[in-house]
Amino acid sequence: MARVLVADDEQGVRAFLADALAAAGHDVVEAEDGEAALRRVLTEPFDLLVTDLSMPRMDGMELLRRTRRERPGVAVLVLTAHGSIGGAVEAVKLGAFDYLEKPIESPAALRQIAARAIEAARATESAALRTPDPAGAAAALRAAESAPRLTWGAPAMAAVEALLRKVAPTTASVLLLGESGTGKEVAARWIHAHSRGASGPFVAVNCAALSETLLESDLFGHERGAFTGASARKQGKIESAAGGTFFLDEIGELRPELQTKLLRVLQERCFERVGGTTPILADVRWVAATNRDLTSEMREGRFREDLYHRLAVFPVHLPPLRARREDIPHLARTLLERASRDIGREPPTLDEEALAALVLAPWPGNIRDLSNTLSRAAILAEGPTIGAADLAAASGAAPEAPPGPNVATAAIAATGGAPGRDSHVPTMDEAEQGAIRRALEKAGGNRKKAAEHLGIGLRTLYEKLKRYGIR
Repeated sequence: MARVLVADDEQGVRAFLADALAAAGHDVVEAEDGEAALRRVLTEPFDLLVTDLSMPRMDGMELLRRTRRERPGVAVLVLTAHGSIGGAVEAVKLGAFDYLEKPIESPAALRQIAARAIEAARATESAALRTPDPAGAAAALRAAESAPRLTWGAPAMAAVEALLRKVAPTTASVLLLGESGTGKEVAARWIHAHSRGASGPFVAVNCAALSETLLESDLFGHERGAFTGASARKQGKIESAAGGTFFLDEIGELRPELQTKLLRVLQERCFERVGGTTPILADVRWVAATNRDLTSEMREGRFREDLYHRLAVFPVHLPPLRARREDIPHLARTLLERASRDIGREPPTLDEEALAALVLAPWPGNIRDLSNTLSRAAILAEGPTIGAADLAAASGAAPEAPPGPNVATAAIAATGGAPGRDSHVPTMDEAEQGAIRRALEKAGGNRKKAAEHLGIGLRTLYEKLKRYGIR
């Protein structure tokens, strides 16, 4: 039994909520508006606050803020009118456990979500008071140690890293957006390793890889005899991810029929196996990813808006590799070391020309494209050093720079990659000057050869020499 406060300015709604929660054995107290609810929260003990967002004198959003600040141990569920999901999503970002759309037609669903919120609040409170379980702590530590390292250095990724660090310890659903190959699964695994369920499993499913029938069975499992070939009961991946993180990759490829079924799971936090009738608790942290523009997909009617808002409680966009070229030197070395270990050889080094070529290349496939090129280079390398010519052989053609390449980018690569957090970051002008001086020195003062080495036209080089006063 828990003590629950219900805040809603509609007397009929309050009575319905109070009766539904009292039927589960809870001690329920009612408040007619936000101010009355806040007075009770500040003076009486409660396990759960259920509040409408739209109320006189003090709305539910302000009540949530004050409750989270003054009584952080109280779990909060928010109620929102149908079609007003935006405010509810914002409430979850501010710390609400979940939201429910009005009118609430299922008292059982309300009781189930309330029970989960109370359980989560009590678990958090007891975890703060008790000595951590050694086995659980060790498992969480192993998960964190095995997670991908966030060693990005590009300014475009600094904001991404800050967002991931903020959202990982929460229970908010995360939607990772970005082109293919930008590292969305790496980010998902990092979130898991730094979440409350880090000691639990990380289970991933690619929504684009399976047929509709197989995907439904893969997600929910099936009972024996549910369809032709179902000779035994099968546990679904959602069920196998209990206590951990469930990663839905390529969520934009999910068929409309399955979108409806997945929405029901996210709303009610439970599901049934295919061919079954027994509800199973969906005790997972949801992380999804897509390279599609879901806003356009919703506008065209191909993706459900309510499902989007359930998944995109905390959206994070990962920029393409061309927008974070400062990261390429470090990524290249890391990927080359990994590829070399896989084939059982000492990792070769990348010389300045090779690094410059990698930094200047367009990489339409992003990190995956870079990884494939370096894997081939590791296999083909015959000496301890990989040069630009070796990369050309590995890719079948020399990596081509985009029109009008930025010499400063090559300079970043030639100096060994992105600087450390505490080191001096050269300006673009400083980096260009350094690259030009090195190219002239290597070409013995021959400007034509220096221009070819830098990948720019001779006229452009003359303009830069005049601009920087280099003689």
